[in-house]
Amino acid sequence: TGVIPARYNSSRLPGKPLLEICGKPIIWWVYQQVIKEKKLTDVVVAADDKRIVNKCNELGMKVLLTGKYHDTPTSRLCEVAENTASEFFLLVMGDEPLVDPKCFSLIIPDNKIEEEVGGGEIYVAALTNILTDAAEVIDFSNQKVITNTRGNAICISRSPIPYPKGTLNFQYKKVTGIQLFSKSALNFFARTPKSLIEYAEENDLMRFIENGIPVKMINSPYKTISVDTKMDLDLVRNIITERQ
Repeated sequence: TGVIPARYNSSRLPGKPLLEICGKPIIWWVYQQVIKEKKLTDVVVAADDKRIVNKCNELGMKVLLTGKYHDTPTSRLCEVAENTASEFFLLVMGDEPLVDPKCFSLIIPDNKIEEEVGGGEIYVAALTNILTDAAEVIDFSNQKVITNTRGNAICISRSPIPYPKGTLNFQYKKVTGIQLFSKSALNFFARTPKSLIEYAEENDLMRFIENGIPVKMINSPYKTISVDTKMDLDLVRNIITERQ
């Protein structure tokens, strides 16, 4: 199941899911990209506000009204998973209108993973992008990640990690808003208290990492642009306008 969390009261862009790009709200653009993935049996918007629900219904998008108490996208996803029979859930953030559908095949599990996780094992994965601009590296909205030799996350931070004291022979990577969870992973998240670094960095995935659960990082060549600020919104509007 593909789930698109949508929160109305964004601190930097109030009403963000409903802000328009070329006549359609941001959430519509995300939804249109996600439904192109044929391996998903269902796609739903997980909204926290009736204004989002009404707009989704108006535009023919499947939507669920979830609780206002959720303080993270993963928590909102947990509520959806409670009443959904799927074994895996693809989370696509509701502020990713330029997400390329080709990236989904990189993270959606194959038969081997399905067999391994089918017994209730916890599985978590996320797509990453390589940062090529110094301004992207110091931008706190880009959450940088370092991994071990198996490709599992060691730490995620809004600060530039690793610090380039001894060498510059590495690439900075950011975690994107495309993530995958097994149902057992979401059950763990829901029953486990928020961790210290998760509090500090405001990153959901740190709850797994701090509790010793592997979080697979998969590099994607398909870059995403999250709409976090008015500047981001203007940039995305220009890109979509040029494409049309």
